[in-house]
Amino acid sequence: MNQHVRQPRPDILPGSCPPRGLRRDEAAAYVRISASKFDEMVQDGRMPTARRIDTAKVWDRLELDLYFERLPKDNPPQVKNSWDDR
Repeated sequence: MNQHVRQPRPDILPGSCPPRGLRRDEAAAYVRISASKFDEMVQDGRMPTARRIDTAKVWDRLELDLYFERLPKDNPPQVKNSWDDR
């Protein structure tokens, strides 16, 4: 019995040309978080929703960049201004 086993597609894009569409685990890795945290952030609007290609969910890398830029920054240390003492 010869079953067709789907082999992973080799990466045909050069490293200088990242893919535009990312699967869920790739999108999560792109923003350096777990897939479950990514799901949570999509649900609460901190990350974009997926696009559909037939039945596949695909995240737009450029939208991920935009949403990432909207995330709050950590508070930088306060620098004391020498004019404050006068």
